[in-house]
Amino acid sequence: MRAHYDVILVGAGLANGLIALRLRQLQPQLKCLLLESDAHPAGNHTWSFHQSDLSADQLRWLQPLITARWPGYQVRFPALRRNLDGDYCSIASGDFARHLLAAMGDDLWTNAAVKQVKPTQVTLADGRELDAQVVIDGRGLQPTPHLQLGYQVFLGQEWQLAQPHGLQQPILMDATVDQQAGYRFVYTLPLSADRLLIEDTHYVNQPTLAENSARQHIVDYAKQQGWRPGTLLREEHGILPITLSGDIDRFWQQQRGQPCSGLRAGLFHATTGYSLPSAVALAELVATLLPTDARTLSQHIERFARQQWREQRFFRLLNRMLFLAGKPQQRWRVMQRFYRLNAGLISRFYAGQLRLHDKARILCGKPPVPIGEALHALLNSVEPGKKK
Repeated sequence: MRAHYDVILVGAGLANGLIALRLRQLQPQLKCLLLESDAHPAGNHTWSFHQSDLSADQLRWLQPLITARWPGYQVRFPALRRNLDGDYCSIASGDFARHLLAAMGDDLWTNAAVKQVKPTQVTLADGRELDAQVVIDGRGLQPTPHLQLGYQVFLGQEWQLAQPHGLQQPILMDATVDQQAGYRFVYTLPLSADRLLIEDTHYVNQPTLAENSARQHIVDYAKQQGWRPGTLLREEHGILPITLSGDIDRFWQQQRGQPCSGLRAGLFHATTGYSLPSAVALAELVATLLPTDARTLSQHIERFARQQWREQRFFRLLNRMLFLAGKPQQRWRVMQRFYRLNAGLISRFYAGQLRLHDKARILCGKPPVPIGEALHALLNSVEPGKKK
């Protein structure tokens, strides 16, 4: 007799992993299966967020997953160096995986390659078919002609240093480095007194990165900071979508009623690419809706994602100014100007909760890119599916 589940989660990444954990917390009676094609869940990532991105209730249930927390962070630009308050947190995929394994037990299948996903059925690569009341597809952003994207691409290395680094807080952006083909910065997390995660990061038009060059950049940067690399502990890679514009109606028509999560549902901050706050909110939504049928769940997820799309229209406008106005190697000027603004505004920006006067403040004054190109990017704000 074929097994039947209340919910099958395809892909054990951040979004589906959080859904699985929240279901275990709130609805442990549900029969839930988490599938992962790789040998381990959660991949090889570091997910970070500002504490102010989450509500107190959200932070409460997420707290056990947090690997590291710092009371503030730093940014560096050619004409600006600034420390900002507010807790900054990171979740290491290894820690996240251990929580998933403990919570899911035998209901987490690894090395489970999937051939086909339908709203109520999964066909594995070995031919087995699994049935569920709902199937949620969380396998990352699928190729789509309905979103115009830029990209944040990076290569990160975690180093055990030969001696303490002396860094007290993360450096979220050090854009004093050579800019090359786009906006480039180095992102650094002090994981312990003598352990660092250093990422060479680029905002570029195409999702490609010269990995050997990025590795050399990291070594060179560490030496410039006076840090002595000792043992390379691990390496991670990332390609985050940065949305410039899109046709949200056709994007969701492409899903064809399939419940989905995370990047596959377009749930990420349009400018930073951060996805954890949206993933937390979606996990809470799904945990309150189940059990239900696949059509109803898909409609609720689509409604949630469309609301975020509407709320991020201004961020897409800013992205067009960043990517379409001025020379790529001058994009850092846009970010340097932004980080001169009020700390509360910056916090609300990361949380995706800009107020009307915040938006006015961001746009007022002389733009840090050619005025004509800035105006073209700003005025070109009507997206498909929107009435003029």
